[in-house]
Amino acid sequence: MPVPPLVAALARSIAAGAPTIEQIVARASRTLGRRWRWLRPLARRYVHALAGRTRPHHRDVVQFLLRDNGFRRARSRYSTELSVERWLQEPQRMQPVAAAATWRVPAIESAGALADWLLLDHSELEWFADLKGLGYKRNQPRLRHYYYQVRTKRSGAIRLIEAPKVHLKKLQRQILAGILAAIPPHPAAHGFTKGRSIKTFVAPHVGQRVVLRMDLQDFFPSIAGVRIQALFRTMGYPASVADLLGGICTNATPRDAWNGAAAYDVPPSQLREARALYARPHLPQGAPTSPALANLCAYRVDCRLAGLAKSVGAQYTRYADDLAFSGGEAFERCVERFATHVAAILHEEGFSVHHRKTRIMRQDVRQRLAGLVANRRMNVMRADFDRLKAILTNCVRLGPQSQNRDAHPYFRAHLEGRVGFVESVNPGKGRRLRAILDQIQWQ
Repeated sequence: MPVPPLVAALARSIAAGAPTIEQIVARASRTLGRRWRWLRPLARRYVHALAGRTRPHHRDVVQFLLRDNGFRRARSRYSTELSVERWLQEPQRMQPVAAAATWRVPAIESAGALADWLLLDHSELEWFADLKGLGYKRNQPRLRHYYYQVRTKRSGAIRLIEAPKVHLKKLQRQILAGILAAIPPHPAAHGFTKGRSIKTFVAPHVGQRVVLRMDLQDFFPSIAGVRIQALFRTMGYPASVADLLGGICTNATPRDAWNGAAAYDVPPSQLREARALYARPHLPQGAPTSPALANLCAYRVDCRLAGLAKSVGAQYTRYADDLAFSGGEAFERCVERFATHVAAILHEEGFSVHHRKTRIMRQDVRQRLAGLVANRRMNVMRADFDRLKAILTNCVRLGPQSQNRDAHPYFRAHLEGRVGFVESVNPGKGRRLRAILDQIQWQ
């Protein structure tokens, strides 16, 4: 259904400026050639309805105008007098929100400029962004941009790995290095962030009286494509550029990608839910841009949870979908009620809690976070240490090939990495493992 020219012009004038009543009225008045009395109430309703959202899309403003009863009455009453006095013909330009004004992201103000920045022509850009969802609709795997692999989690749930193909991965890495790397993450975010690790994630909770661990359910696929496009608009990119960037960084999974799930004896209801979740554009687990984008989309959550933790004298950190809170006696007294407030905040922000993984760990039990123990000092799990020590010992006695049960192509590097991790957490235990590793005879 075509949009009336009056609505299109007014929507463009409203969406182009900052969401303040005075600026909306001023720009709309210039478009209509007159400062109509009904513009200010319209601006108030717009600010109330949409200003809480980050840089609303032009189509959202159009829908607001078409549904607004006050604007509908004004169009009917002044139908002979209302006209478009001035179309906004200014070229698109970067319009970051106030918080993003200092981010040093490249200025890309049109689809053509984005194609040049990515070293593509316009048709290639549209194909990789796939805003029409052709990769989802067409049953042609060779023309799709992702490889799919179904895996099972320890809990029995299924996980879909969506690995971008070579050319798309190159584009995503360019967006990661050229745009996303310039945006600082929240101090509480420790996953996939330069200079931070699971050690920095666990460190604030070492030696605390009580530790609360919570887990986000379906972290990556729960972040919708429209949310990613809104994030790029927050950075200042025009809607056309933000949509294309969001399309490159998101994916809608075709139904036949789940054909391998039958081998894992997945309940039909669970498979239906997974298909519905992954069918909409979302952050693919496997794309190089997904971790950074997920951290940025969770920035508001981190702000709210950090403030909530501070109000009860607790510490808060997050590593991807793992959330950790800790504190002393005051926090221990309210920790159950606190967990309920956390779940409510996450629900308001579009995330959900995996309640079966929620753990309240006091000092008399093992306080485990991200595979590390945090009771008195940070340490590796005893079972993990013993298992790695046994593998190394058997490599010395029986040869390394006898222990490579998972067929790692670079088994030596794999073992060296695991030993190096233990060394970084507990140097004493690491030295003992390193001594055994040095005795292995590699062919």
